[in-house]
Amino acid sequence: MTFKGMLIVVKDCRRALQFYSEMFGFQLIRDNGGNMELTDHVFLQELGYWENFTKKRVISNSNQSELYFEEPDIEEFTARLERLYPETQYVNRLMTHSWGQKVVRFYDPDGNLIEVGTPVSLP
Repeated sequence: MTFKGMLIVVKDCRRALQFYSEMFGFQLIRDNGGNMELTDHVFLQELGYWENFTKKRVISNSNQSELYFEEPDIEEFTARLERLYPETQYVNRLMTHSWGQKVVRFYDPDGNLIEVGTPVSLP
């Protein structure tokens, strides 16, 4: 068995592609009309396809899982997020955990939870 990546359900693949390209640098590999493959094994699927295939309703902002990224220059990342997407809904703005890692948690435009933190150094 081979793990191929993660699939993110979105309302509009083009809009999601713009967000994930601007904020995380992902690039389009393949566009299958409502299903996109991006670099780094990221897949986007439009809500209508997902609900039709699974017969399940998507629950935005469900907080059941999150996409996790590490970024050494988190201050620049959060400034870019605020500049490009001022309507972003935050779970927590930039904060520092007791172990020293800086993190920010927010929802993408489709209600998928994202965490970006500074790299965690091992002892």
